Amino acid sequence: MIIFSFQPANVNAGPIAYAVCQSACNLGWVSCYASAGLVAGTVTGGLGAPLAAIACNVAQAACMAGCVALLTAPSP
Repeated sequence: MIIFSFQPANVNAGPIAYAVCQSACNLGWVSCYASAGLVAGTVTGGLGAPLAAIACNVAQAACMAGCVALLTAPSP
């Protein structure tokens, strides 16, 4: 009982929200590849990469960067 009395009333659910956000980004990335006729995970980077794959990768990177704010967001 003593340990529970020192626990803060506000709970940080940021890591859970961060993981859900990253999962959504990855789902969008796979969908982007599929809409371009590519299979996610089979395209290598470099000069031979299709422009659609590069565009999907840039979009995923922007989405993942947006998830960072959720990592420290407090949730009641």
